[in-house]
Amino acid sequence: MTAGTIDWQHHFTMLADAIEHRLAAGETALTTLAAEESDFVRFNAGKVRQIGHVSQGTLTVRLIEDERQAYSTLTVCGDAQADGEAIAEALAALREALRDASPDPHLLVDTSAWTQTTRRRGTLPDIESLLSAVERGAAGLDFVGFYAGGSMARGFASSSGSRGWYAVDNFNFSWSLYDASGRALKSSYAGEEWSDETFATKLEAAAARIPVLARTPRALDPGLYRAWLAPAALVELIGTASFTAFSARQQATARSELYRLNRGEISLDPRVMLTEDLDLGIAPRFSEDGFQRETVPLVEAGRSAQQLTSARTAREYGLRPNGALASEMPVSLSMQGGDLADADVLAALDTGLYIGNLWYVNFSDRMDCRLTGMTRFATFWVERGEIVAPVEAMRFDDSLYRLLGSELEHLGATPELLLNDWTWGERSTGGMQLPGLLARSFRLTL
Repeated sequence: MTAGTIDWQHHFTMLADAIEHRLAAGETALTTLAAEESDFVRFNAGKVRQIGHVSQGTLTVRLIEDERQAYSTLTVCGDAQADGEAIAEALAALREALRDASPDPHLLVDTSAWTQTTRRRGTLPDIESLLSAVERGAAGLDFVGFYAGGSMARGFASSSGSRGWYAVDNFNFSWSLYDASGRALKSSYAGEEWSDETFATKLEAAAARIPVLARTPRALDPGLYRAWLAPAALVELIGTASFTAFSARQQATARSELYRLNRGEISLDPRVMLTEDLDLGIAPRFSEDGFQRETVPLVEAGRSAQQLTSARTAREYGLRPNGALASEMPVSLSMQGGDLADADVLAALDTGLYIGNLWYVNFSDRMDCRLTGMTRFATFWVERGEIVAPVEAMRFDDSLYRLLGSELEHLGATPELLLNDWTWGERSTGGMQLPGLLARSFRLTL
């Protein structure tokens, strides 16, 4: 870890060993850790409004005996004695809970012994450097943003002998530039290697479009429009579908939004390739059930390939687990790029919508994988390859089957890595790497 004073890996190993030494005959323990050393900065009007540092660790102990199980989650502080006493109390409480627990018919854990370690030390800005970069770049701009960066760690240990460790340094910085009308452009910069030059370039590119926001916005009638969906817009669509669309359990119970695709009733454009890609390195390669996570092809050449199968689903439906989390959501989803270079997007669009972001996305018809939501920031009207005006916020309603099927004209050549920006309780691992998409038509409804 690059920040703070706690050696989380050493501390986790010590706690896992202490748990194992306290186990009675017939007991199995699975232990997980989520820890971080993170900086957070909130900006408004180009000035710092809130700043802080978080150092925290959360340990979950799972005790299993005779197919009965119980969990306990506790905050660990890095002090060996205090955390050791908390673990002793947690194990005593778990044994009491197991006395009244019923056998779990779908319980499945990996009892093999394995070791897996991922460590990557990034180049992150110190806070003073970050504030200086924002001050330089945001001078004269109404800049509103949120930065979260630092070290994150995830650990797994089982009394069967498995040990997994994942520790990376990364950052996620999202911001909006407002004009006097209240309209805005949203941008983001995420990764493991911070560059003042890259940040400045992204900020300048957004600022160059601020004058367009001052023009009279284009009000569009409901209908079908040629559209470019930037990666940040596409991630809203695919991300919403991903909550359950690739789940083996949802498919087995006919509740997957991609049910018709998975049954072979529908196919997408052959250029569509979606993968739960652990080689991106943005998520741990082990699950809470002790299985090593696998790279899983989800859609190949426009056709359904495999689903994400958790341990519980595998046991209930007689399937093979592939290390998916209990939610069976992809956490490291990648989509293969295409042939449309970034510099050629506007020319290829010619006349239509340039959609930078989508908001409030939800399903309007799950069995048709149809989604609805709003355009908002960074949506422009383009004529003959030039951005000419912002577009009034519009509701859309369209199916991923269409957008990734008959209406797919081009995929962007350069997929963009968009890290998970969830910070509820803790910074999250994972994300998506997606290209932009040029659609022959995109349906606006009101």
